[in-house]
Amino acid sequence: MSGASSEVGRLRTVMLHRPGPELARLTPRNNDSLLFDGIPWVGRAQDEHDAFADALRSHDVEVLYLVGLLTETLESPEARAQIIESTTAARHLGDGLTQYLRSALADLDPDALAAVVTGGLRNDETSFRSIVTSLLQPEDFLIDPLPNLLFTRDSSVWLPGCVAVTSLAMPARVRETQLTGLIYEHHPRFAGTEVLHGPHLEHLEGGDVLLLAPGVMAVGVGERTTPAGFERFATQVLSRGLAQTVIAVPIAQERATMHLDTIVTMVDVDTVVIYPNMAADLRGIGVTWDAGSEQLVIGEQQSFFRAAADAMGIDELHQIDTGLDPVTAEREQWDDGNNTLAIDARLAVAYERNEQTNARLAEHGIEVVAIAGSELGSGRGGPRCMSCPVLRDEPAAP
Repeated sequence: MSGASSEVGRLRTVMLHRPGPELARLTPRNNDSLLFDGIPWVGRAQDEHDAFADALRSHDVEVLYLVGLLTETLESPEARAQIIESTTAARHLGDGLTQYLRSALADLDPDALAAVVTGGLRNDETSFRSIVTSLLQPEDFLIDPLPNLLFTRDSSVWLPGCVAVTSLAMPARVRETQLTGLIYEHHPRFAGTEVLHGPHLEHLEGGDVLLLAPGVMAVGVGERTTPAGFERFATQVLSRGLAQTVIAVPIAQERATMHLDTIVTMVDVDTVVIYPNMAADLRGIGVTWDAGSEQLVIGEQQSFFRAAADAMGIDELHQIDTGLDPVTAEREQWDDGNNTLAIDARLAVAYERNEQTNARLAEHGIEVVAIAGSELGSGRGGPRCMSCPVLRDEPAAP
């Protein structure tokens, strides 16, 4: 059985995506549309990611790789048919090219098919010619690459005994949830798993979902998760008894704060590390469920920390104030200083470059597993962004 009820229960199994050929598709011409702020050195990014995975394994965490799971999933004829259909559904292809691509992809073995649907296909990499291919530039993509697969946190969220497949807001990322959804539907490891939400519903991204404690979740609402996405998700988890309170957290719609976990992450059962420039203004609205009327009950807006502590049944949700001057705080926020991945309570993975934030964590008794991220960070994501916890133990009581 898989699932998670908190951010800090002992991490047992995690799904990662090792950077692959899709990163080599990034150029100065397309990196903005593919949501990267730079052109990563692919070999170095792979080395950094391997070190990240090794750090997790050294703490007895099972590491699953998304493409490995996808390749095994594509042994299923039904799964192959689904992914070929969805991958070639783009309206810019035209009928003739669509039929050609569907036939060509059907002839590929699972490894090769997984490589194309993740790494993309350019116009000059096919022999087929039509008016569409003639009018497109040779370097134009017929199938877009998915460089943001690196950030496995966003396309699915494991909850107690089930998984939510999300709905990604940015066009460059829409197909990611098709792949994760396919894995959960067809891979034998996840047979019988209940799947909530889905890419056909309102926008909800995993980086916005924090499992504060068993029965208590917080969801950022901003650039990526919409108010309607929050409402749908809250209704699903509250009506099923997966949570007693879900807190809506409005966040600025900006690149450096695209998800809630770029602002705040948990490092202990009652402690968070947070971007200090936003701590005072972070608000929360607690939402509960009335079983009699089958309606959401909307609480009053208040400090996020007060709303969280009340819902968690604790006196205070402690903040590790990084104590940084505004310029340093902004720099380390941009480099995902607050985007930590808890392996266990008081044991967290963080980028080594955020030296001052990491020093403050250590001062508060948090053991930091520091990893390199000079290339991995070019997509604006840290250790939490790059990891989808599949199984965690229940956390200790605060």
